[in-house]
Amino acid sequence: MMNWDKLISDKRLGLEHYHDTKGGVRSDFERDYDRLVFSSPFRRLQNKTQVFPLPGSIFVHNRLTHSLEVSCVGKSLAGEVALQLRERYAGEPWCDKLRDLGEIVAAACLAHDLGNPPFGHSGEKTIGAYFSEGRGLALREQLTAEQWNDLIHFEGNANSFRTLVHQFNGRRPGGFAMTYSTLASIVKYPYSSSQAGKKGKFGFFCSEKEQFERIATELGMIKLGEERYCRHPLVYLVEAADDICYQIMDIEDGHKLKILETEETMSLMLSFFEEDRRKHMCEVMSHVADPNEKIAYLRSSAVGLLVQECAATFVAHEQEILEGRFEGSLIDSISPLAAEGYKQCSQVAFDKLYRAGYVVDVDLAGNRIINLLLEKLIDAVMHPERNYSQLLLNKFPQQYDVRASSLYEKIQAVLDHISAMTDVYALNLYRQLDGISIPTV
Repeated sequence: MMNWDKLISDKRLGLEHYHDTKGGVRSDFERDYDRLVFSSPFRRLQNKTQVFPLPGSIFVHNRLTHSLEVSCVGKSLAGEVALQLRERYAGEPWCDKLRDLGEIVAAACLAHDLGNPPFGHSGEKTIGAYFSEGRGLALREQLTAEQWNDLIHFEGNANSFRTLVHQFNGRRPGGFAMTYSTLASIVKYPYSSSQAGKKGKFGFFCSEKEQFERIATELGMIKLGEERYCRHPLVYLVEAADDICYQIMDIEDGHKLKILETEETMSLMLSFFEEDRRKHMCEVMSHVADPNEKIAYLRSSAVGLLVQECAATFVAHEQEILEGRFEGSLIDSISPLAAEGYKQCSQVAFDKLYRAGYVVDVDLAGNRIINLLLEKLIDAVMHPERNYSQLLLNKFPQQYDVRASSLYEKIQAVLDHISAMTDVYALNLYRQLDGISIPTV
């Protein structure tokens, strides 16, 4: 069984033998948060698609605003849990450590999408498909089974972990040198790609296996089998915050884009609540004329309810979570009325939002762009002696090891570069490589 005393650790990856005792107003977990905010990978999220195309005249969520909102919700959710757990464990010598849950979850939420490539979730699928059914299939015999699994199941979650822990060229050991607890809290699927199964989900590439196992062992995470661990308990809170935000915010975005009518959107948001509460909410909205303001009020109410529901679920199932026996997500175990409201939002989002014309258009364009970039850049790292390759290799930032000793590491350098691109940068590079545009001074 896991225990909170070990699970909450401010030890830093790469700085295990050094600890700053100068104190100050910030905890080590708050420093994690600040370190992420000031990082380049985090800033680039502002120009990466969440679901809908990057905004023209109407502002919808991008990866940056989504991550900030998930962090806010995650901090509130963890704060609720910490309050109840501190009552449960009052008198334990480590009980004060529970105060840090909000800061750990806030930082992990901020980092959970750092490794996602441009063009939304379709970007992940495009990279995996390039190797499983595209031109990358020709490389299979030159890679180990473990390496091949990493590529055909390319996962943004695993890439986020790599972004944070890998020692890129010229960088310090430990990558971002984050605390062990924050790093463990972003690994939603704590196993290797060989355990990915039909869904193709996993938490770390074979290149970062040693770092993950070191963290898991230090925190006392239960090992379930070869290269497979149970989740760090705080992963459930990060996952719940993400689930709450993307589902509720996508509905709000759909309304702003006029895909969903106001009445339909209001009905969806109100479906989370009992009749008495719905009457009160309708009374409040009767004093507001702006439809967007009404939806914002309902969105806020729905998020608040789901935070309370998920916090209660976590506390009720804490023992199972610590023993590694809890199955599914927190959202799966909330009360029936809230669960039905969430299910309705999910169904509408799938039917009307994720299949909307311009969402599919972005997926198609992103697929074409990423495929061409993969083809050109992988060819360049495999044949660096060619004239065209030398020109193209100059486009890589110095931190990516394009001249690594193995093919797998070279391909990883390409994936690191593409994953870090914003939508706009990827599009511009595609146009240049395809001869569609020439840069001007």
